[in-house]
Amino acid sequence: MSDFQELIRSFPKTREYVRDFFVYGFKTRNEFKEKSPRTYDNERRRLESWLAPYVRKDHALGGSNISLAIDSSLLDTNPLFRVWKTKSFTDNDIVLHFLILDLLQDGLARTAEEITDCLLAEYGALFDIQTVRRKCNVYEKEGLLEKIKSGKTVLFSLDNSLALWLKSNETMLDAFAFYQMAGCLGIIGNELSEQLDFQNKSFRVKHSFFVHTLEDEILLGLLDAMAQKTTVRLELKSSRNGFKSAAECIPLQIFISARSGRRFLCGYVGKSRRFSCFRLDSIKRVIPLEKSVEYDELLDKLSLNRQKLWGVSFQSEEGHHLDTLSMTIQVLEPDEHYIVERLEREGRGGTVTRTGENTYLYEVQIFDCNEMLPWVRTFTGRILSLKCSSKSVEQRFYQDLQTMYRMYQIEF
Repeated sequence: MSDFQELIRSFPKTREYVRDFFVYGFKTRNEFKEKSPRTYDNERRRLESWLAPYVRKDHALGGSNISLAIDSSLLDTNPLFRVWKTKSFTDNDIVLHFLILDLLQDGLARTAEEITDCLLAEYGALFDIQTVRRKCNVYEKEGLLEKIKSGKTVLFSLDNSLALWLKSNETMLDAFAFYQMAGCLGIIGNELSEQLDFQNKSFRVKHSFFVHTLEDEILLGLLDAMAQKTTVRLELKSSRNGFKSAAECIPLQIFISARSGRRFLCGYVGKSRRFSCFRLDSIKRVIPLEKSVEYDELLDKLSLNRQKLWGVSFQSEEGHHLDTLSMTIQVLEPDEHYIVERLEREGRGGTVTRTGENTYLYEVQIFDCNEMLPWVRTFTGRILSLKCSSKSVEQRFYQDLQTMYRMYQIEF
């Protein structure tokens, strides 16, 4: 049996466990059905090792369950960044990492053969040329080294100008501290802050969605595809039932919920010839394909369609292109005029019309009225009537009201 290792080789599996512990946190060992008990034990031990101050253990009937209790308003950084810093490595990996970077500190460009000879001459370290070349190519891809072609000769060099500039510009340090708390891909700000030995003492975020950093690797791949205007193949896994599927689309924009912080990819699916949204936490892999010749045209079409978008759904249950919803509410004038102002402010392009004394009509046309129901329910007690072209939405609203009446034993 192999020994337990805190470092990991495959991040996606660990990402699933960290998300489960953080978001749900109410499962015992026996309730993790997808993997073996030994896998669960290894992932739990890693979690406790990485995030010990935030791990909470509750005792349940079927055993204890592990969860993460993190209050973002009290922390100066996202503790889940540590999950990104646990990749496993071999002895050669770590030796070559330090020796190559130390050798190239002088700023001179060298071939892989020259680097190999210098490693032996200056450090007494013997490596195969192909191993050194492979490591240099990996570092060039990750941005650590620069790769220059001169005829058939390939040279590698280290550019320290950015590091020297950062050290001489202390005003940038606060920008890194702020970015690691507020932006997507905040791990970048965190890494730069740590490299410059700087701790965030200025910024706290009251409502921060730490768990979404686990999707940043997927987000980076999508942003790169958008910059290159390429089609992508998405490998998907449903967060509800674990069903795996795949889809090809042209990635256009990233939507972020201001309420939950959840992120969605909005793309054009050529097979169905319509826009569609995919939750980032359901995307397991992004594979870039060919360039899209209609990218800019689709982006313009999306800008027009967004005006009729309530949330992230572009299709109603009834299959109509647009749903129409009208809601008549009662407002006691003039004391409750703030209700009318709220309708106008939050109605997302809908019209508000006074139809009589203390009575107002709100009307809107959007893609999917199902997404409106949580907002519509906030007016419960004032709604005189509600009609929708999608009858399933209308029926669901009135059925929910009847369920509430029965729950509170109210006659209707």
